[in-house]
Amino acid sequence: MSDTINDTPRSGRLHIGIYGRRNAGKSSLINAITGHETAIVSDTAGTTTDPVYKSMEIHGLGPCVLIDTAGFDDSGPMGKLRVEKTRLALEKTDMALLVLADDADFSSEKEWAASLRARKTPFIVVLNKIDEHDASELEAMRTRLADELGQEPVLVSAREGTNMAALREAMLRLVPADWGKLELTGRLCGEGDVVMLVMPQDIQAPQGRLILPQVQVTRELLDKKCIVASCTADKIAQTLKALSQPPHLIITDSQVFGEVWKLKPEQSLLTSFSILMAGYKGDIEEFLRGAEAIDRLTPHSRVLIAEACTHVPLAEDIGREKIPSRLRARFGDTIEVQVVSGTDFPADLTAYDLVIHCGACMFNRTYMLSRIEKARAQGVPICNYGVALAKLTGILDKVVHA
Repeated sequence: MSDTINDTPRSGRLHIGIYGRRNAGKSSLINAITGHETAIVSDTAGTTTDPVYKSMEIHGLGPCVLIDTAGFDDSGPMGKLRVEKTRLALEKTDMALLVLADDADFSSEKEWAASLRARKTPFIVVLNKIDEHDASELEAMRTRLADELGQEPVLVSAREGTNMAALREAMLRLVPADWGKLELTGRLCGEGDVVMLVMPQDIQAPQGRLILPQVQVTRELLDKKCIVASCTADKIAQTLKALSQPPHLIITDSQVFGEVWKLKPEQSLLTSFSILMAGYKGDIEEFLRGAEAIDRLTPHSRVLIAEACTHVPLAEDIGREKIPSRLRARFGDTIEVQVVSGTDFPADLTAYDLVIHCGACMFNRTYMLSRIEKARAQGVPICNYGVALAKLTGILDKVVHA
């Protein structure tokens, strides 16, 4: 199911990962949870290959993404690749179901449970296919699982729909208390405040539409009962003149920070869509610290620019054209800039002096935080597009963040 204009974007949904060995009944469990034939079910081991992401609405949980993964016991050259894809899915998982179906050696499950705990990912141990075991077998398996995995399993039969209500209730209890309560604009504005949005429509914006951060910010401001005035970069002066008073807050596209700063009323606060996304999807304080590394770059530095999207690069591309141009203008043509997109994020970041990440509007917050943690653990500074452009423009200390 793809996101439409009426859908909650996939990046804003709770990501629920389903993990387990081949033929543990992961796909059947997804179908039982959703009440639909959502995933392909087969008795053949290894039917699910790459992780499959399915956007759903589940009563009580709301909009979510179910991640159907390959068995972590997959083998052979292709099997190892599939397991690596499954491990990558861990980085996007907000909540996990660890599924078992028999009384086998639990060493693999213990390893994956340890990985989930290390990531501080809440998870439920699910003992599936209980219809295939008698009461004494189930009790022995339940006791072993509780002892070896450190928590009581939920016993279900996906095939017969047994105890699915209990599983949904357990999932609901695991939803983080602050889930869905983060705001893009935070305390920067409130009811009745006039907020001006500067939204250049360059060739990156889909025809007839706004880019996702602009849509999300606009919706949030309307929900907060703010008064919203929108314009393009060439109409800033006219829009300010049309307002009866200076706007409380101006939110701009990062690419025109300099132009907006020159025209901004003194009493108006200024930020960008990308800086707001930095706090909403990532760690704004880490990004601000990372921006300090820009002052330490030299003509021989290496910078990694990471995009969440896998779009076809265009002439005005901010990550591939505009930021590299600004870096070369300041540090010379010998500074090395490498661009990666989508999931192609290097495991080893130590070759770089700085990582500059996009606003991550297409990633969920858990995935973005996992990338920040990877950079932090390796001692590599990281910031995002909006923070980097504000720094390069010389106004980072003058803009605000939520």
